[in-house]
Amino acid sequence: MTDRSAEAVDLVELWRGGILESSHRGHAVVARADGEIVAQWGAPEAIVFPRSSCKMLQALPLVESGAADGLSEAHLALSCASHQGAHIHVERVAAWLKDMDLGEEALRCGVQFPQDKAEADRVRRTGEPACQYHNNCSGKHAGFLTLNRHLGGGEEYHEIDHPVQQAVKAAYEEMVEETSPGFGIDGCSAPNHASSLHGLARAMAKMADPSGLGRARGAAAERLVAAMKAHPLLVAGEGRACSEMMSALPGRTVIKTGAEAVFVAILPEQGLGIALKIEDGSTRASECAIAAILARLGAADPAHPMIAKRLTPPQRNWRGIETGVIRPAPGFWSDGAALQGI
Repeated sequence: MTDRSAEAVDLVELWRGGILESSHRGHAVVARADGEIVAQWGAPEAIVFPRSSCKMLQALPLVESGAADGLSEAHLALSCASHQGAHIHVERVAAWLKDMDLGEEALRCGVQFPQDKAEADRVRRTGEPACQYHNNCSGKHAGFLTLNRHLGGGEEYHEIDHPVQQAVKAAYEEMVEETSPGFGIDGCSAPNHASSLHGLARAMAKMADPSGLGRARGAAAERLVAAMKAHPLLVAGEGRACSEMMSALPGRTVIKTGAEAVFVAILPEQGLGIALKIEDGSTRASECAIAAILARLGAADPAHPMIAKRLTPPQRNWRGIETGVIRPAPGFWSDGAALQGI
């Protein structure tokens, strides 16, 4: 495996009082569907866990198997979501399972307190306990359950040797064009397969340009990308970076984060895929880095409020006084210059 820390580069900085206070190192890759790297920072072959950034890859077997026939775009967006447990998420996942004559107990993602403020306030006010529907991965798991019904597998669909997870692994390895060096268990108890960052970017580019994937997988990729573009709020939620940045670029891109500061983006108009990883797992840095790459690719206006709030967010103290700023590192940002060869 590649030693990421030895080859990481400065991507994001925090300045306070005109002095560099903190820096975040990492790796980023922009690639085409054939694997050509058009821009890179750090080590493209760094091995990473994609975490939730790869949910659209994990959902490919759901769609290409035919198990998703009859599902709406909203269902598919939820199958790729890391949502915040808002009412719009919870009610849809619950209805999805009900349509399969299943209840919350069929899920294996675990109970998570809602991250959405309104839903969290409601739960506290009513005394109603949080449940698995509130889990940010409940939509993905509803997709797993739908695929499981199609495959006729057992109840423990999250186990590594289950037909659902074997199908997910196969799809992931085929999309990244690598044999995964191993897997870890994600926060929702499902396996998460490692790959190189280059492989992850290549997989995102294939989602952007599915012309080489064959009929079934190409159609599945198109459906999933269209669903995520059509329902950015279902993919994450109010105030979340994924939803807000996709809304700032309506119908033009898919943007998805994963735990520990992973971000990916799918750019169908340019046929490109982006993947990045911040070494220290900082979300503030990964949001800044993805905004910077989108701006340098010409896909996003750096002055758009939903982009600027991630690209150069001011740091304020408890009195609202601006005390510093987060911004892309100079060598990474290059004054916002357009990336060459795109």
